[in-house]
Amino acid sequence: MSATALPENLSELVEAARQGAAHAYAPYSQYKVGAAVRGASGRVYTGCNVENASYGATVCAERVAVFKLVSAGETELVEVAVWTAGPEPAMPCGICRQVLAEFGRQALVAVATPGSVRQTTLLELFPEPFVFRP
Repeated sequence: MSATALPENLSELVEAARQGAAHAYAPYSQYKVGAAVRGASGRVYTGCNVENASYGATVCAERVAVFKLVSAGETELVEVAVWTAGPEPAMPCGICRQVLAEFGRQALVAVATPGSVRQTTLLELFPEPFVFRP
């Protein structure tokens, strides 16, 4: 699917994710990722990956965007976009899928590169997330 085939709302979100990637801190992998999530309010929150010499301390762009959503007082997201400059769109990793599912199981997802884009849903990417039931 081409970027022009995306609905306007997702195209705008992909552009926000692309702009977010410009702020990525990726001195080790050189793999810059940007993400954007749209809260239920309509507000957009962007994120970028932030690497660390202690690799376990690295945070993915998707989680940065979600943490910004939550720190702004929202707890529901409806759309997600991820952008990389790589040859193929990069799907959210497993940890990011779990975090995204906590706040938007029904979210639309767009993953993009300069040359391609793919649209799916979080439910398709992650059909059975862990759910805490005390």
